[in-house]
Amino acid sequence: MNSSLEPPRTVVFALCGSFCTFETVLPQIIRLRACGWEVLPMLSYAASALDTRFGRTADWKQRLEEATGHRPLEDLREAEPLGPKHMAQALVIAPCTGTTMALLAAGISATPVTLAAKSMLRGGRPVVIGVSTNDGLSGSVGALAALLQRKNYYFIPFGQDDSYKKPCSLKADFTQLPDTLEAALRGVQLQPILL
Repeated sequence: MNSSLEPPRTVVFALCGSFCTFETVLPQIIRLRACGWEVLPMLSYAASALDTRFGRTADWKQRLEEATGHRPLEDLREAEPLGPKHMAQALVIAPCTGTTMALLAAGISATPVTLAAKSMLRGGRPVVIGVSTNDGLSGSVGALAALLQRKNYYFIPFGQDDSYKKPCSLKADFTQLPDTLEAALRGVQLQPILL
């Protein structure tokens, strides 16, 4: 089959409220676009509504739309059809906060991001997690451990981001996102997972 006739590969790219990581994640969205991916941006409720010292939400929405050509998805109605309508091959959640991991581990789909995960998992599509949380080795470790054991969840390799000042904090190496996504589509966890 002629590759020019094949539809573009599409990924939903969800950003949660680890606002300090947005500047690190945006270049990876641009990289995915350069690799031929269609990117549908999504924002958690916090990322969609809160202005922080890391930027105004209106500015982030504009930057995401400029980078992807799509307005960010922001509510449950937009998240629900992603899986059933086969709108994407995968979901990336990066940055993924401890709160979002806890909701995913508990099967709670009350936010756009967690409902998007449920929607994609329903059809066996991969969910790629880019962890970014200050309590990854304390309060969020249970949720992290639970998701590491679940089918169709894949993790961007991660490690401690500041082991002396924040010994419980974990952060993904977001530069490994494209390789993690490609591996996840083959049903493989990119290794080593711990940095």
